[in-house]
Amino acid sequence: MTQIKLQEGQAELPTPESTHSYWHHDPSPELLGHRTTDKLPSQADVVVVGSGITGTFAAKELVEGGRNVLMLDAREACWGATGRGALQNGGHCHPLIFITKPHIAQFELDNYFFMRDFVTANQVPCDWKSVGAVCGLATEEAAQAAKENVRLIRRHHPSLADKAIYVDDKKELAKLRVPSARAAVVHPNAAKVWPYKLVAWVLERLLRGNDRTKANNAGIKFNLQTNTPATHLQRCGDSWVVHTPRGQVVARQVLLATNGYTSHLLPRMTSLIRPTRGQVSALLPPKGYTPLEHTHIWGTPDGAEDYLIQRDDGGVLILGGERAGEAAARSRTSRDDVTDPEICARLRKGLHDVLELRPGQEGGEADELQASYEWTGIMGYSRDGHPWVGQVPEALGGGEGLYISAGYTGHGMPAASRSGAAAASMMLGKGTGAVKLPPEFVISEERARLAEKAVLPSTLEDEIRMNAFWIQKQ
Repeated sequence: MTQIKLQEGQAELPTPESTHSYWHHDPSPELLGHRTTDKLPSQADVVVVGSGITGTFAAKELVEGGRNVLMLDAREACWGATGRGALQNGGHCHPLIFITKPHIAQFELDNYFFMRDFVTANQVPCDWKSVGAVCGLATEEAAQAAKENVRLIRRHHPSLADKAIYVDDKKELAKLRVPSARAAVVHPNAAKVWPYKLVAWVLERLLRGNDRTKANNAGIKFNLQTNTPATHLQRCGDSWVVHTPRGQVVARQVLLATNGYTSHLLPRMTSLIRPTRGQVSALLPPKGYTPLEHTHIWGTPDGAEDYLIQRDDGGVLILGGERAGEAAARSRTSRDDVTDPEICARLRKGLHDVLELRPGQEGGEADELQASYEWTGIMGYSRDGHPWVGQVPEALGGGEGLYISAGYTGHGMPAASRSGAAAASMMLGKGTGAVKLPPEFVISEERARLAEKAVLPSTLEDEIRMNAFWIQKQ
């Protein structure tokens, strides 16, 4: 049946128009408006809904496993959170070792090394650069909690000991460009990257693998249909019918790589994956700036979490976050066709007193920077803080053949590619394959029931303190 009225909190379809992302200023000509076949196929082995990093790496796994894949996207390819840097990466891949359960930290590291090696082996032109990340800690309480976590990691998880380095020496903090911080934790294994270009490269290679010489499109193994939203799903025997404005597609298997938009197709997951709008600005560096050596994240006094990279070409500063107070409440939406003026203003002033962009220069730091791009994107915030991966239970609107990999809570870059690959491997009947998927990520009816009672940390300091328990328990 067609969904007529959305539940409170349920995602809308992606808006036809969206704010203009910095990461889209050089789009792939091959992918813009792409439709592999003029007509929408009436059937497929597998339908993948969503063409971000999850759907793309899942499709790669499925095609290599012998499946014919039809990929649908409501807008252009990779035009959602991955292509917007609105998930809390802003263009970086950063495993959060000291505030993540140790086995999940290892999964994020595995994901990081997989992506690094994939980019290197294939010479993917996506500006991947391993630079390490600095987590600035503004208060004594946060600093001491982080120090204890790093100590516990060294004691209980020696394989992670060199992956999180506590720094509180004032000279060292100044070298890290955070002289006003009380302390910092450095993660050596972190990179900055152009996410859209990474995904676009994979999609282009999948399309070029099609054999166009065979009659009746028999040689097409990967069919990409942009500007074709999946409006709802229907179970029909042992198959699924995916409805779109251009017609219906029947498939034995469907993968929802829809992140923040998931509840539009699965209304029963409305409370489990909440659409949340993130906002990012591309800021012009001040005159006389010295390039940053690392990526950065930090918590703000009002409870927001900010994240920053600096581009090598022109020094543009990609800053996201500043979602706190009433602005946080306004961010509970699935619309990315507008920006929030309050957050725009906060981001333009967000680096003052946090990072030193002009060390040793007369005149000090600028109070406010000029923005060349300001945009939004939709993240999927999970009710229990973990992604949802696997075959969707009937109680949540699924059943045999319907799979999901979504709900990264703004932390998709160190998790999404391997989570998508794990879901694809399940669809191929191989379990999670080579991916060591954390048990917390596996979707189940029992997990959904427990998630409704979950209490999540609300600040960076709370996250640090909560993780001390898991470091010792595991």
